Amino acid sequence: MRKLHEVARRADVSVSTVSRVLNVPDKVSADTRIRVERAIEELGYRPSRVARRLRVRRGRAHIVGLIIPDIQNPFYSDIVRGVEDVAYDRDYAVILCNSDESPEREEFYLNVLADESADGVILPPIHGDEKTTSRLSSLPLPVVCLDRRLSRLAVDTVVVDNRQGAFDATTHLIGLGHRRIALLDGPLGLSSFRERKEGYLAALQEHGIAVDERLIASGQPRQEDGRRMAGALLGVDSPPTAVFAASNLITLGALEAIRDRGLEVPRQVAVVGFDDAPWAGLLACPLTTVSQPSYEMGRRAAQLMFDRLDEPGRSPALVILAPTLVVRASCGAVASKLSVAG
Repeated sequence: MRKLHEVARRADVSVSTVSRVLNVPDKVSADTRIRVERAIEELGYRPSRVARRLRVRRGRAHIVGLIIPDIQNPFYSDIVRGVEDVAYDRDYAVILCNSDESPEREEFYLNVLADESADGVILPPIHGDEKTTSRLSSLPLPVVCLDRRLSRLAVDTVVVDNRQGAFDATTHLIGLGHRRIALLDGPLGLSSFRERKEGYLAALQEHGIAVDERLIASGQPRQEDGRRMAGALLGVDSPPTAVFAASNLITLGALEAIRDRGLEVPRQVAVVGFDDAPWAGLLACPLTTVSQPSYEMGRRAAQLMFDRLDEPGRSPALVILAPTLVVRASCGAVASKLSVAG
């Protein structure tokens, strides 16, 4: 690896002049700057990011942290790409962290990013409680929330209209004649799932359908929880004729439970998921889903981060993106009689 003094020797300048070209180029004459930049290019020199941060402690590290709750969830892969594309265009690196929906891991990575002098952090907060709010508000770097809101802390936020998406999904099932519609939801401590439940309940209320609490379950947004919840609800007296699953991994688990009971989609159970995963249209019975503009969510979150870095004193922005109901074959008219295998 080439050293700073080699660049200085090639450009016939001092090491301190090379450092100024790298960190405060406006304070170097145009001729000297061009000579140093040519030497850097010819030698293929790449400055140490650590050393550079030490020299410009009050400047920018050109690093943005991105903490996602589940690196295996395909929903977040498009978000990561959206953040990374915007960051790359700004000559910023993205440090990707996986919290695994663990508050302890989230806190660990927040501390690491602060120690690494990251310029900001983008994340879907694991909880919206007072402890999470206090932790994020005490960070010495800007925060942008995406996918989930914080009610107690005013920060730049990008979300989808979860309530409308769930309302549209439930209304679609009602329009097909379904009255016993199960909701497989995530933790209500997360704003996204709380809003999806609100949309589900609003659709039932608008159509005069009484809420049956036995048809509502919540768990972690994981496949195994979806399977467990759906299996339990399909086993009740007068089981649901339709299932609305509030995340893509919960939907996968629900489809497993339906298969395990020997039921057919959509003839015996209609299914609508949330998140239009790449596999949704490739199933034997293509899945009706609420599609989220996940790439755009990541892109807008990164843009808000750079807007914040450029204008630290501006008011926090809230961006709400519209979901789209993608209708496929997994939703059929209600069957005259549902037979549930034991």
